[in-house]
Amino acid sequence: MHKRRALVTGASGFVGSHLARRLVEEGWDVHVLLRPDSRLDALAPVLDRLTVHRLDDGELIDIVKAAAPDAVFHLAAVFLAQHKPEDVGTLIEANILFPTRLLEAMAANGVRILVNTGTAWQHFENRAYDPVNLYAATKQAFEALLAYYVNALGFSAATLALFDTYGPGDPRPKLMSALYKAAASGQALSMSGGEQLLDMVYIDDVVDAYLAAERALRGAGPVQLHYGVSSGAPLRLKELVAAFEAALGVRLEAGWGERPDRPRETMRAWTDVEAPPGWRARMPLAEGLRRSAPPGFPAQHASA
Repeated sequence: MHKRRALVTGASGFVGSHLARRLVEEGWDVHVLLRPDSRLDALAPVLDRLTVHRLDDGELIDIVKAAAPDAVFHLAAVFLAQHKPEDVGTLIEANILFPTRLLEAMAANGVRILVNTGTAWQHFENRAYDPVNLYAATKQAFEALLAYYVNALGFSAATLALFDTYGPGDPRPKLMSALYKAAASGQALSMSGGEQLLDMVYIDDVVDAYLAAERALRGAGPVQLHYGVSSGAPLRLKELVAAFEAALGVRLEAGWGERPDRPRETMRAWTDVEAPPGWRARMPLAEGLRRSAPPGFPAQHASA
């Protein structure tokens, strides 16, 4: 029986490392493509069971040839909620130029299945396309380029528009890490008005969505799909904080309205969402929050 081979970009990140680990656990031959300075800590549990390629090891065409993947999972990106003029080149290089070069390397080696990563921020105010920020615009721009590879070169591609991902061991300086830190220390949090929407999807469910998308592409022929990875139950920030307190048995000191909203905060949910075939979010929020409590979090809180 053929052992499927995967090439994963962005595998040193939170979502990418969980995907790479799941692929290894499910019997895939996994190759990961990392920047020269990327750390391997998140891949430590499976490092002896995958192959690491560094971008300075050779040209992309040679790396894809060596990996010989059945499917490429593209998660590498530079994310900036708000950019400065000096960030424009970095965003375009990471989110448009690099993945286009990856497509060229795939084409040169006869690799045609791509699971790409987008963002729900491409759909501000529930519009078919309205980017919240330049990051979201670069994600859309790459999908526009991807259409050429689908229509002219026969690629089978699916983009997963991610909402708010969370789970245990998340090193990203995002809202959830701030909530756990504040709950453990008792420190007060300066918050916005709390009316923006968040759509929290547990990391195991996110990984399931990538695998479902890849299965949908097998034998599909030239196709370009766009899926949303939504919990189906977005919450206002104030509601999420209340759910956090209830799940963990804590009380947060939140200074609502002490900080201004970011420009173009999500106040209206993106509802025109098609999920990957057979996929739905399964982890209840309360259970996911308890499982995500960091090491050292007060035991009476995590088990409440």
